[in-house]
Amino acid sequence: MMRFPRCLPQLTGRTTPPMHGLIWALLGLYLLALPLPAAQAQQVEVKGPLAGAPAVLGLRKYREMRLQIQAHAATTLTDEYSQALFAGGQLIFHPLDWLGIGVWGGYAVTNFDTALTDEITTKAESADGGPTLSLPVAANFPDQVGRLKWMVAPQVSFIPLRGKLGVFESLFIDTDLYLFGGVALVGLEERIDVVDGQCSGASDSDCIATQTRTSRTSIGPTFGVGLSLYMSTATALTLEWRAFPFDWNTSGTDEVGDPRRTGLIDENDRISHFNHMISIGLAFYLPTSVRISGVSDAPRQR
Repeated sequence: MMRFPRCLPQLTGRTTPPMHGLIWALLGLYLLALPLPAAQAQQVEVKGPLAGAPAVLGLRKYREMRLQIQAHAATTLTDEYSQALFAGGQLIFHPLDWLGIGVWGGYAVTNFDTALTDEITTKAESADGGPTLSLPVAANFPDQVGRLKWMVAPQVSFIPLRGKLGVFESLFIDTDLYLFGGVALVGLEERIDVVDGQCSGASDSDCIATQTRTSRTSIGPTFGVGLSLYMSTATALTLEWRAFPFDWNTSGTDEVGDPRRTGLIDENDRISHFNHMISIGLAFYLPTSVRISGVSDAPRQR
């Protein structure tokens, strides 16, 4: 059996804790003092026909230095009381293939009541049988709900993704995904303001007369996402989702419920709504020819 001299400490579990700490501290200082190897990048030399070639060859620049003229139809979504069907267009200039600056516009060609409005119109009754502030006459409820009438939105478009969409593994369509954002000017109609006394202590006819709308304009942000499907170098089919949140009184009712404001309906009863719509459009591009990267700077026609 091997024996350790009495003058040397045995490296066993009986080593004192201070000795362990000293050993680890010295080991750590030694590792920190070691020089780090310098990072080096490997130079890859491309030879043959690909030497000096760009990352993409034959890329069609559908948007660069082109004017986009688009017609679209849109419908609002998740409306509580009245849904709007829009017709309009866009005018966008693209200084770069991934950037566009333009304006979006639309007009509500028709508004139609939702199922909830129909239910209130046919089934709602006041507690005392007479006109009330929020609902003077149930049959006239469609005349007091808010409606969208038009919208204009200066905006900036950003096109981060593009590629090809395969249809039945045989037909491939050039596509791109775009994002946009801007400021929306929204024309709408809301119930007229109800002043104190019109629906409390006044004649029934005075209260019923408040079930009508007046026009105003609201300002708010607009943003969304879209997909372009290029049918040729000059035309594309677009699918788009757009949000335009702002405050308004969609029901024309007393929404504050503050006892200090009894008998009033005004701008304080407007509530924030996340309004949004989907649209389908047909876009035309001028000039009708596109440039192809890596081949020639001259315009090419598909």
